[in-house]
Amino acid sequence: MRPKRRRMAFLGLGLVLLATAVGLVLAALGDGVTFFFTPSKVAEKKVPAGQQFRLGGLVAQGSRKMLKDGLTVSFRVTDCIKSLPVVYTGVLPDLFREGQGVVAIGRLEPSGVFRAETVLAKHDENYMPKDLADQLKEQGKWHEDGGGKPCPETET
Repeated sequence: MRPKRRRMAFLGLGLVLLATAVGLVLAALGDGVTFFFTPSKVAEKKVPAGQQFRLGGLVAQGSRKMLKDGLTVSFRVTDCIKSLPVVYTGVLPDLFREGQGVVAIGRLEPSGVFRAETVLAKHDENYMPKDLADQLKEQGKWHEDGGGKPCPETET
């Protein structure tokens, strides 16, 4: 084999290996991507049932209810425009309370209830997605301690 053909063969093999590596990395990252939505964005974008995403907002005042099994809690997450019912089975974080920022990771059921697998209580904007903190500040619903001022009744 001539040196020119040998170089072309190595170059071709290198490009195939690079394309394969890039494809594998993109496939791995695609499985780990979890989108963030507020209740208003969920209503606008019509998120399909079963798709995993992060839901962020404030825990609506007076919405926290413990269900009969003693481990399952239901509450509403609001962005002071819309709210979405959430059901979570497990122990809630210590910082979880009404009017506090929260991010829940889970899936939307066909009934419109968000079934959370993980709930994270947020205590200030350093731990809350920037777009949500900015939206709450614009509406005047943000306290510097990270909690929200009570929202008026929001749409469901």
